[in-house]
Amino acid sequence: MNSKRVTMQDIADACGLSRNTVSKVFNGRGAVPAATKTLILKKAEELGYRLPVATEAAGPDPSGKTIALLTANMPVDYHFGTFFVTTFTDQICRAGYTMRMFEISKDELDAKELPPHFIPEQTAGIVGIEMFDPEYLDFICDLGLPTIMIDSPTASTRKLMRCDFISMENVSSIIEVVKRLKDKGAKKIGFFGDKEHCGSFHDRFSGLCIASETLGLEDPYKYSILAPDSSPYGDTDWIAGQLDRLAVLPDAFVCANDYLAIHMIYALKQKGLSIPNDIMVTGFDGITQSALADPPLTTVTIPGVEIGRRAADILLNRIKTPDIPYTKTLVATTPVWRKSSLD
Repeated sequence: MNSKRVTMQDIADACGLSRNTVSKVFNGRGAVPAATKTLILKKAEELGYRLPVATEAAGPDPSGKTIALLTANMPVDYHFGTFFVTTFTDQICRAGYTMRMFEISKDELDAKELPPHFIPEQTAGIVGIEMFDPEYLDFICDLGLPTIMIDSPTASTRKLMRCDFISMENVSSIIEVVKRLKDKGAKKIGFFGDKEHCGSFHDRFSGLCIASETLGLEDPYKYSILAPDSSPYGDTDWIAGQLDRLAVLPDAFVCANDYLAIHMIYALKQKGLSIPNDIMVTGFDGITQSALADPPLTTVTIPGVEIGRRAADILLNRIKTPDIPYTKTLVATTPVWRKSSLD
């Protein structure tokens, strides 16, 4: 066994960061982005670094001025949440609060446990993003803290609300996308993604079904790939295999988000198909990569900055007046037409 004492420099080297950045986290001095702080603390735990007493004291503000951001899947480049987190954090800090990010592990989700160093008594409020486990959501709501969730579990509409929700509007934009696809000649339109993954995916699939029925298109179930979200959606070979299982390929795929749409384009090209001439493809999110895809991807833009701003306002108001009725807020989205759908 290696008995060498782990140092801050060891952690900095393992994270690819400077020792000064690591020192800021452990000494509670200086601003460090929440994602970087989470990375440092996780790496320190992996290496067996004993946190100094000062770190424990420098945790959540004992005056209750800390907002906890909980996530089961850290937002990355292929996610509107990268814009949301920046704006939300800015609004919260301007109001005099500090932000701490906690990445919930699968074990913690299964056991319904809080992450280490999360202290409810020192937490003024909670914001959750990519938190789609309904039982864990119940566990969080039972804490009795002001809470707002970005998006929701699929089943949330069938339960009484016990926290605030904010999300993007999904159904009407998908209906507009489907109308445009029909105008371009599509009669068979399938969905690509797990419609039960979260509330927004479910709404996007519902929008496709509503539009298909209204416009007299064929049943989208015949042409859809609806595998569980745990499937390797980022694996081009896997997608190609799923396409082979369809009795007939659709004229267009409406994908649950841009990440899936970009990988669908890769798989279709691998099979020698042309986009959009053989099959049209659309996404949802409006991430930067959508404009850089080949061909550029028709998508629906999510105003992540505005969602972050409004989420902060809702949570701050909840902290001030905890007994007001819970709300569900939908922020409008905008279709963007590009070459992947003959536009």
